[in-house]
Amino acid sequence: MLTKKQIEDIKQHLEKSQNPAFFFDNDLDGLCSFLLLRRYIDRGVGVPVKSFPELNESYFRKVHELKCDYIFILDKPRVSEGFFKLAWEENIPVVWIDHHQIEDKIPEWVAYFNPLLNKNKNSEPVTRLCFQVSEKKEDFWIAVIGCISDFYIPKFYPVFRKQYPELTVDSENPFEILYSSEIGRIARMLDFALKDRTSNVIKTLKFLISARTPMEVVEENPKTYHIRKHFEFVDKRYNNLLSKALEVGVKSKRVLFFQYGGDLSLSADLANELSFKFPTKLIVIAYLKDVKANISVRGERAKELTLKAIQNLEDATGGGHENATGVRVLIEDLPKFKDNLMKLI
Repeated sequence: MLTKKQIEDIKQHLEKSQNPAFFFDNDLDGLCSFLLLRRYIDRGVGVPVKSFPELNESYFRKVHELKCDYIFILDKPRVSEGFFKLAWEENIPVVWIDHHQIEDKIPEWVAYFNPLLNKNKNSEPVTRLCFQVSEKKEDFWIAVIGCISDFYIPKFYPVFRKQYPELTVDSENPFEILYSSEIGRIARMLDFALKDRTSNVIKTLKFLISARTPMEVVEENPKTYHIRKHFEFVDKRYNNLLSKALEVGVKSKRVLFFQYGGDLSLSADLANELSFKFPTKLIVIAYLKDVKANISVRGERAKELTLKAIQNLEDATGGGHENATGVRVLIEDLPKFKDNLMKLI
């Protein structure tokens, strides 16, 4: 949780901003964090960040294009020195809200908020932190989606259940809520919507900025047509990959290793659901495209093991949480990465 002073500091930054840019991680925790703050101040533009693991300087052009006077960074574990340098040179304030372990030195002039640095350390989703700031009761459905998607059940989930019993299940397991309820299905619809082409992602953001209830997401109307059609397309491909990975999982012992290719990255989604299906196994899902493999890893000591496994691999990068992390390696080094990981285990 954020302290009262931290909440007030963030509110002051939001109030000072006239046209802020919200750079958020391209997942539901990032998306919902943006939506909560954007709906709170009713201004600003959202920019999903697909670069891994850091927000790099190539994204700074958005600040120029959109004529932004403030920068908010949400749910990104790393930010490049080049990005900070450009913001410093143009005297644009930067506010960074995150819940990952710190891996780099943060410039003193950056307003950085992370509950892992507080006296009572925790790594609650950034969505939960942003809801502490906004506290708009009409937006708590957005907060629920962001939290359960990051496998965290907020204290206000029972209140949400009372208001939307048809969307929820009575469970204390965030995995079960995500994969066995209608609100979980809505969450996956929005997650897949982030994987659509840019023009449709922009449509989705505009729609969600004004949506009043989660029911509007599943309503059949022109505003949601692109969300529903894309979900049907991606979900079919996702389930096909999931069935193949489940076959591998049944045969595997301590490690489920699954790789695939194509034009759509679903490694994080697959890794999350497979970790629910096989809670005692280390889940390693590799998506191969061009010359790189994007790898999502879930399980006990996932971050520690994967960072050790890439230590001697050229151009390899990684970051994330203790039990849920991601790495990127050259495809030619994938067998070596797998071999390193198996030796560590």
